[in-house]
Amino acid sequence: MNFLAHIYLSGDNEDLILGNFIADSIKGKKYLRYPHGVQKGILLHREIDSYTDSHPLVKRSTAKLHKNYSHYSGVIVDIFYDHFLASRWEDYSSVPLENFVSNFYKLLQQRFDLLPAPIQNFLPYMVSENWLLSYASIDGIARILYQMNIRTKNIVQMDKAVNDLKEHYHDFSNDFQEFFPELQKFSEAKIASL
Repeated sequence: MNFLAHIYLSGDNEDLILGNFIADSIKGKKYLRYPHGVQKGILLHREIDSYTDSHPLVKRSTAKLHKNYSHYSGVIVDIFYDHFLASRWEDYSSVPLENFVSNFYKLLQQRFDLLPAPIQNFLPYMVSENWLLSYASIDGIARILYQMNIRTKNIVQMDKAVNDLKEHYHDFSNDFQEFFPELQKFSEAKIASL
């Protein structure tokens, strides 16, 4: 899953939210340098990623992309799934997406010193371009994929994946809608056990 889903699946615990968000920048046992609650968020992120990557419904989604995007198909599906979460946000939360995102950005500003340097560097762009809110539209997903394509040096032309999203929109949407409730249950159980 991508940023929005990881944040959402952390519930309302700020340490879990922060750890889950920064986890991709924390390698190996470096997570032990963080406060205990943030460590739990980092571990939760890793568990969510493992569960997601091995799930048959996610594999069904990535299979639609693998021919054109190889191992980047998983990254693309993560972004697509954040789109479906954002575009159907009211099905998952009573807090409007704008408020949820605004509160998250405030949390990052308040805990800025805990953020790894790469995240500190991209945070101003994330906030000014409002990445999380932009996931709700196909145009927003197109911009995210374009940025990802630049970051990956145009290896697989990831920006073209927006055409795959449009072409197979209902298939990806159905995969997400089947998968996400299972991921929610999994995440809730993991939080309870951490």
